[in-house]
Amino acid sequence: MSLNLTEKKEVVAEVIAQVANAQSIVLAEYRGIGVANMTKLRADARDAGVYLRVLKNTLVRRAVEGSPFAALADDMVGPLVYGISTDAVAAAKVMNNFAKSNDQFKLVAGAMPNERLDAAGVQALASTLSREELLSKLAGMLNEIPTKFARAVAAVRDDKEKQAA
Repeated sequence: MSLNLTEKKEVVAEVIAQVANAQSIVLAEYRGIGVANMTKLRADARDAGVYLRVLKNTLVRRAVEGSPFAALADDMVGPLVYGISTDAVAAAKVMNNFAKSNDQFKLVAGAMPNERLDAAGVQALASTLSREELLSKLAGMLNEIPTKFARAVAAVRDDKEKQAA
């Protein structure tokens, strides 16, 4: 169904708002994917905080024009689903995981601010740790340091007590 001019302007404004806060955008071709599978992809995207929509390419080209994601405009051809995320890794992870289980779902390209990624680049980005995973690793390491220090001090104390006795 065709959109009228005001509806198109609303869609462009919505996408501009998403792109303004985005850390990554991933494009994928969804030709041949069934409704049930697309519903699962949408649910996974929602859970990960990824804005996922099937949009008219011309409207998205207008939305990214002049933004750090303008390099993606040449890749916007054919039936595409757009994943836009404020977490640099989330959109790539969701769409790459879906592509692994659906052969007809093809990653086309992606971008981080001022950096275009091809399909292999999106897969590499998906394999990196997300912000939450990195923060939890950092917290674990920060918790480990005082624990190891306390154990070392206790071992020295025990050693001195043995020598004194």
